[in-house]
Formats: sequence, structure tokens, C-alpha cells
Amino acid sequence: MFEMNEKWPIALKVCVLLVALAVTGCYEPTAPPQLIIEPAPSPVVPPAQYHVAGRSVQGRPIMCLVIGQGQDVTLLLATIHGNEPAGTPLVRRLAEHLQQNLHLLQGRKVVLLPTANPDGMAHNTRYNAHGVDLNRNFAAANRRNSPRHGYAALSEPEARIIASIIRQYNPDRIVSIHQPLTCIDYDGPAAELARRMAQYCNLPIRKLGAQPGSLGSYAGITLAIPIVTFELPRNANNLNQETLWARYGTALIAAIVYPNGVK
Repeated sequence: MFEMNEKWPIALKVCVLLVALAVTGCYEPTAPPQLIIEPAPSPVVPPAQYHVAGRSVQGRPIMCLVIGQGQDVTLLLATIHGNEPAGTPLVRRLAEHLQQNLHLLQGRKVVLLPTANPDGMAHNTRYNAHGVDLNRNFAAANRRNSPRHGYAALSEPEARIIASIIRQYNPDRIVSIHQPLTCIDYDGPAAELARRMAQYCNLPIRKLGAQPGSLGSYAGITLAIPIVTFELPRNANNLNQETLWARYGTALIAAIVYPNGVK
């Protein structure tokens, strides 16, 4: 057995003892613990996809923006009547807000048509370039064939595009932005949705009744999809985008997160 000299310094004696223990297997030095830092998970950014859903009578693109990848789907569209254009900047501002507040899209998908009737908007007319009211051109039971409504359901390319988007995305709810009646109308099983949206803006709920061949009649009654017709006031054309958003943006968000409340 190794013997230490009594005259050795204490520090030297300790080192010799540790070496001796390690050699005999009685002591095993341990390395200092390593600090393992797991990388923070990156937030999942739902893809935002712009695509041309189709073209108008005069060849203008009808743009569609899809944000999010959840199972709960909301379709919002504006300017199906070309002389009711205030909804277009409002929907574009909504798109910006959603992409800046991704928590609103958890489990959700939002499909946006900022301008459903680009020819009518370009010419400041209610109708499309064929002179047809697109909001009377859908395949609802109360449709009436006429020059203004079209001689057949979905005779117009713009109406066919909207119907195709509804088939493709199977929305849980639809909001169509109009003017100038200053109210929240609804068709189908949308009474609660209308009430929720009304909590976040100054538009009163007013049941106007299903119009012949309208999107409300088609989606709300024929397909039983809750649909709200969000009627802005006539002077909404004179409001800038931020003012429109301040007045009506939260109501649109309420539709997207329904039945949850806006936080």
C-alpha cells in the first residue's frame, strides 16, 4: 500500500489519495454536468396563398386569398355589386390583420374574395359586364330567370366562381359585404352569428328576407350554410381603409372566431 510522507503538504496528500482511489476503482471522477438547451419551437405560420380563382366577363382576374390550414372555414367576399365597393379595402385590411395575428387562425381557414365583381367595380355599376345582377344569379329555389337575373342559374362566370369556391372549401359560415342598407341581414341558420357580429359594431340586425336567386338564398337556404349579409352605410365609400377597419373590423373577426368571443 502506498504510504504518504507525513511532511507532505495537505493539498498534495489529497491529490495523491484521489489518484490512489481512482486506480483501485474506489473513486471515479465525474465530468461537470452539461447544460442542454432545447431550441424553442418556431411558431407555425399558416400559409397564405393568393391565386386567380377565375376571370370576369371582360377578363379581369378574380383574386382569392386563402389564409390558414384549419378545419373551421370562413368565406368572406365583397363587391359582388360593383357600385358597393367599400367592402374591398375592408377585406384587404382583414387579410393584413390575420397575417399579423396568427393566433386567430389556430384551427381555422379563411377564404377571402376582396372583389367578386371586378367589371362592375371598374364601371361603377351594380351589374357585371353582361348587365346581370350576380346576387340574383345563383341556383336557389326562388330564382327568377330574366335579363337582369340571367336566363339560367350560374349563367355568369363570376357567380360560377363563387359557387365553385363554396364547393371547394365547404365553408362553415359566409359573410358577404354590401351597401347601402346599414344593417346586418342573414339567411339560413345564421341568427346567432348575426347577433355575435352585431355586438362588435353599430349595425342593427334587420331580417330583409331571402331575395330571389341571391347568394343568401343559395348558401343559406339551399345549402344550409349560415350566411350574413353585412350591409355598410352608403357613405362608407368616403371612409379610408383604417376608418373602415376601426368601425367594422372586429365584427369580421367575430365571424371568423365564432362561436368563440373576440379576445
